[in-house]
Amino acid sequence: MNKKQLVEQVAAEMQSTKAEAEKAVNGVVEALKKGIKKDSIVQLIGFGSFNVKKRKARKGRNPKTGEPLKIKPSKTVVFRPGKSFKESVNK
Repeated sequence: MNKKQLVEQVAAEMQSTKAEAEKAVNGVVEALKKGIKKDSIVQLIGFGSFNVKKRKARKGRNPKTGEPLKIKPSKTVVFRPGKSFKESVNK
């Protein structure tokens, strides 16, 4: 499912226009971004949680030349599905 399909699904669920549904989807996405940046975690009970994971600096290799290189420390966002979400997918 892409964003356009998500907006259409939300519009059908809300029985509203696609413009209103797009505002709602965009609002949720922006709230998630701000929450993750501020608190490093956003938990949605029954759905899952978004966490910031820190990656340490490490050694790597250039796949083309095989030359060793240093990879800088970084951060990434990880999603962990909640129990009920996992169960609904596994049915």
